[in-house]
Amino acid sequence: MPRARSQQVSLSDTPYYHCISRCVRRAFLCGEDVVTGKSFEHRRGWIEARLLCLSQIFSIDVCAYAVMSNHLHIVLHVDDKQAKIWFTHEVLKRWHSLHKGTLFTQQYSRGETMPAYAVELAERSAEAYRQRLSDISWFMRELNEPIARQANFEDDCTGRFWEGRFKSQALLDEASILACMAYVDLNPIRAGIAATPETSEFTSIKKRVESAEKGRQPKTLYPFVGNERKDNVKDSSKNTPKGIVFKLTDYLQLVYLTGRIVRHDKRGAIDLSLSPILQRLGIDSENWMEIATKFEMNTHGVVGQTQSMERYKNSQPRARPNKRCCALLS
Repeated sequence: MPRARSQQVSLSDTPYYHCISRCVRRAFLCGEDVVTGKSFEHRRGWIEARLLCLSQIFSIDVCAYAVMSNHLHIVLHVDDKQAKIWFTHEVLKRWHSLHKGTLFTQQYSRGETMPAYAVELAERSAEAYRQRLSDISWFMRELNEPIARQANFEDDCTGRFWEGRFKSQALLDEASILACMAYVDLNPIRAGIAATPETSEFTSIKKRVESAEKGRQPKTLYPFVGNERKDNVKDSSKNTPKGIVFKLTDYLQLVYLTGRIVRHDKRGAIDLSLSPILQRLGIDSENWMEIATKFEMNTHGVVGQTQSMERYKNSQPRARPNKRCCALLS
């Protein structure tokens, strides 16, 4: 029996989640419909632009994404602490960039003189918006609904565009996060629509490679921050870089090597155990290839190494972790 969304998302266990949305009624996000011959390639730009725009409004970071022909993958990082420190004006500014809000919130944003009861109502609304701006369900709603309306208008039809609600998986540890990100970044190569990660259109890996060539990281994606920590400070947590604690160069190399093995036209296998990331995580090449290429097939609602799954099970008495996930990531 499916679990309620509120039970699937537990920020006390992990801020990382893999979300998947699929189309219905033979609807396409991109590519060419083999039945009608009509091309929907331009729709990939719609969803990429919307996704990266929302990452600048919500306190939710995009770690990886891939827009495919009839579905999309996103790996998200929820930064609820960031939303909690926003001033009320900041919350309203962000929400008003998506919706009009109420008359009182508009007046509050403009700094107009308001009676006490109106100020209280505006601040209550702002607190509700604050919660929404760090909520995965609201993020996916703000992503999917405009795309559905735009596609329905273009197709001159009504009804569902997406296959119900989105699917989400909790990623409990570094191993599951990196494996899921690699799986998402390699989607176009497995589907045969791209030859290399750097030529995979409308994916996070392409954006990371393009930025890396210029000596920087894309501002719209959650960054890799290496293993660096600043010492000799009273509160080291305040000086810990915000991001994925691996080197970008190591991750790009890992995805590139995995992608070469995924492609059947590339002769010879490269020993992935040489990857610094796999050495650090203690994952051998065989297990890595299994999880990085068959992530959805071998995992369900919660993904992590054995010890992470045990911790999650203890914190969520009703949770029933998938044992196969544990074995693959151990």
